[in-house]
This record gives sequence, C-alpha cells and structure tokens, in this order.
Amino acid sequence: MTLKNCLRAFVLVLTLGLAFSLGGCGKIREPYKDAPVTNVTNDQAADKITMPDLTTKCDHGNRIYVAFHGDNAYAAIAVVPQDPTCR
Repeated sequence: MTLKNCLRAFVLVLTLGLAFSLGGCGKIREPYKDAPVTNVTNDQAADKITMPDLTTKCDHGNRIYVAFHGDNAYAAIAVVPQDPTCR
C-alpha cells in the first residue's frame, strides 16, 4: 500500500469517526425540548392489523399507524389528521 493510499484511508476513517461521534449530539445541546404533554389519557386498545407488526389507533380525531420491525427498538409512525373514521 502506498503512502498516498494510507493517507486516504486515514482521512476516511477520521472523517467517519468524527461523523459518528458528533452525529448524536443534538439532544445534548437542546435538553428538555420534548413535545408538550397533556393530562388526557387515551387508554383504548389499538387495532392490530393482520400485516406484520402494524397497529392503528384513533387519538383526538387523528388516525395513528405504528409499524414495528420485529422486536427492534424503532418504529415507523404515520398520522392521518382528522380522519373521518375517528369521529
């Protein structure tokens, strides 16, 4: 491996390392910037759809879809504002 290729590899590793280490610092700079919370509790059951790991629920007239991927800790969320079926 030539010196030029070693230098390119070093710069690439350094750039990726900085991107990964500084990429998650947004919450540290903005503490307590979460969405507002109301005292209304919606404890109705969600409807589980037969597709894998997909649920839907009405909340204050809005339809909310949540799709999980197995047992992973992340999900996709979609909202249909003022859905007529949620009246």
